[in-house]
Amino acid sequence: MARVIGIDIPDNKRLEISLTYIYGIGRKLSNEIIDKLGLNKNMRTREMNEDQIAKLNAVLQSEYTVEGDLRRQIQNNIKRLIGIHCYRGQRHRLGLPVRGQRTRTNSRTRKGKRKTVANKKI
Repeated sequence: MARVIGIDIPDNKRLEISLTYIYGIGRKLSNEIIDKLGLNKNMRTREMNEDQIAKLNAVLQSEYTVEGDLRRQIQNNIKRLIGIHCYRGQRHRLGLPVRGQRTRTNSRTRKGKRKTVANKKI
């Protein structure tokens, strides 16, 4: 497996796809990076030589925010929202959907497993 900025990317997949294994890189950004380096997007990762991997590492570290730095940046943004007590920050703090989704029936991903509340006996 080729190691790019500390991440093992698969050898047997096309370069275009294997770059998407890095957090923060999707298909569009992957194609942009490949074009910038002048590589063939259909080549397999195992066909890359050490110089090409070194260039890829250099470009990713200098021009793009990926992996740990991106995760840190996102967490800092969430902490800032919580700190200024805005509506989005409150939703993050309570573990509820942030972007206006309904919570009466859905949103199980954010709320977690159902907690059954028993009826009161009169």
